[in-house]
Amino acid sequence: MAEKTNKKLERVLISGGGTGGHIFPALSIANAVKRRYPDADILFVGALGRMEMERVPAAGYKIEGLPVAGFDRKRLWRNFGVLLKLWKSLRKARKIVRDFRPDVAIGVGGYASGPVLKQAQKCGIPTLLQEQNSYAGVTNKLLAKKAAAICVAYDGMERFFPAEVIVKTGNPVRTDLEACTLSVGEAKSKLGFDPEKPLVLAVGGSLGARTVNEAVATSLDMLRDKGVNLLWQTGRYGEAEFQAIAGKYPNVKAVTFISDMATAYRAADLVVSRAGAGTISELQNLGKACVLIPSPNVAEDHQRHNAEALSKRDGAVMILDADAVATLPATIADLVDKPLKREVLSREISKMALKNADEKIVDKIVEII
Repeated sequence: MAEKTNKKLERVLISGGGTGGHIFPALSIANAVKRRYPDADILFVGALGRMEMERVPAAGYKIEGLPVAGFDRKRLWRNFGVLLKLWKSLRKARKIVRDFRPDVAIGVGGYASGPVLKQAQKCGIPTLLQEQNSYAGVTNKLLAKKAAAICVAYDGMERFFPAEVIVKTGNPVRTDLEACTLSVGEAKSKLGFDPEKPLVLAVGGSLGARTVNEAVATSLDMLRDKGVNLLWQTGRYGEAEFQAIAGKYPNVKAVTFISDMATAYRAADLVVSRAGAGTISELQNLGKACVLIPSPNVAEDHQRHNAEALSKRDGAVMILDADAVATLPATIADLVDKPLKREVLSREISKMALKNADEKIVDKIVEII
């Protein structure tokens, strides 16, 4: 039987991207396919000019780019160009699907997944959607009716999708995060921090987040006075400004991007972060106490829905973006002073973890083809 299914899964098309929250799950799924079917031909389709056009080739996979862009909901007159790009993207997506002839097409969300999955469905190719968030994105909602399977990470997704095709798999996460064998103290030392002192890890996403950075900046005096160390990923947005501020504090290390997130997570006693679905899945799998500051600048306000799903079950502390600068210092101080409270957060977020999501998704791919 294994040999028969191995012959079936020969070509896999994966589409989506735009942010790390879409790209990391897509790569995790591709890697899981390759582990089980080493000879499978995998092709990605992304949006030209977006992050996936660099990250996917760096991970060793082929990618085609579409000129697709998102709708401007505030300045509607700009959407003529968007519609033209969509028309061109649909034409190119049709050619890609017909030339590549995939056994299955997988959509992970993001601009490019719409045209590609739509064309695959028109050609009778089975499609699988991977919805990372607790509040479904527009693209996946539009594609759901003809999807063979929809892999989700939260309960209650029948609000958005046909219940009969929903599979709760969880979100795929980077496998290296759980492979870290360092103790907390060893991880702190590796990062150049005192292993005996508490460490806060603050991340605003790969591009950075202005509010998170401003809120962290207002916390620096408190952290210094309490003898708490800080590893701060500023992202590219405002990196010079915030890294200059951080340079005045000996207990702070500020960097644009943390390449070794496995060690950073292991070392952290508390994580301050945005509430992207991929980050939340990582925090769940690793059982990290966290303060979540959902971004208000994402479609359907899905980060707030993600954060609320945790905070309602004592799995995280949520601070709204508008309140972050005023309340983050006191929130961190409270959690630093109360290790038992951090233990509760860690225990409850761990209960929500859905591990081996990538393998479960490949199981479903094999089933639907």
